[in-house]
Amino acid sequence: MKAAIIVFPGTNRERDMAIALERVTGRKPAMLWHRDTALPQGLDLVVLPGGFSYGDYLRCGAMAAQSPLMAEVKGFAARGGHVLGVCNGFQMLCEAGLLPGALLKNASLRFLAMDCTMKVERADTAYTRGYQQGQEFRATMAHGDGNYFCDDETLARLEGERLVSLRYTGENRNGSINSIAGILSPNLRVMGMMPHPENCVDPLVGGEDGLPMFQGLADSFLTAA
Repeated sequence: MKAAIIVFPGTNRERDMAIALERVTGRKPAMLWHRDTALPQGLDLVVLPGGFSYGDYLRCGAMAAQSPLMAEVKGFAARGGHVLGVCNGFQMLCEAGLLPGALLKNASLRFLAMDCTMKVERADTAYTRGYQQGQEFRATMAHGDGNYFCDDETLARLEGERLVSLRYTGENRNGSINSIAGILSPNLRVMGMMPHPENCVDPLVGGEDGLPMFQGLADSFLTAA
């Protein structure tokens, strides 16, 4: 699997994401600056990592969504490329129109930094194939604007077409509608999620609950090859 991670001013999770990807592929992902104008040839996966791009001015992810390289990411997605956005990356995907809805202030109006558990709503995607249907796993949330919201029509479509990939279990701390933690594009190639699976890939730093996501991604491209 050939992957690239896009770095924006204020990104702070690119190294964690690189460690997770390298662990399952044995190769370092390309690190791209947001002002680059082209993606490397032969990419399988583009990752938009977490952080506070542009200091979260205006709306979280709004300025990053206008960065030069995001036009290439949109084209990559349109051609069927896989794009994963985590936390701030999820916000960017929504702001760029690659996923519907928006991430609002947490219901508590407080920054949340804690573990959470999620349930896998479908296990037939590249991102979730490493888990079982209905399986719960732990990850870390670290966000102030993780309250997923969309209008009733969009929500009905997401639920009806099974485009909700992950759902919070237990207390819905950020207030996301229908406890949504992650969603997919209609072709299942683009996924956005708020918690950080890349923080859970090593038993020495919190466990390996997130590792199946990355291993599943790597296996899906190996199978395709």
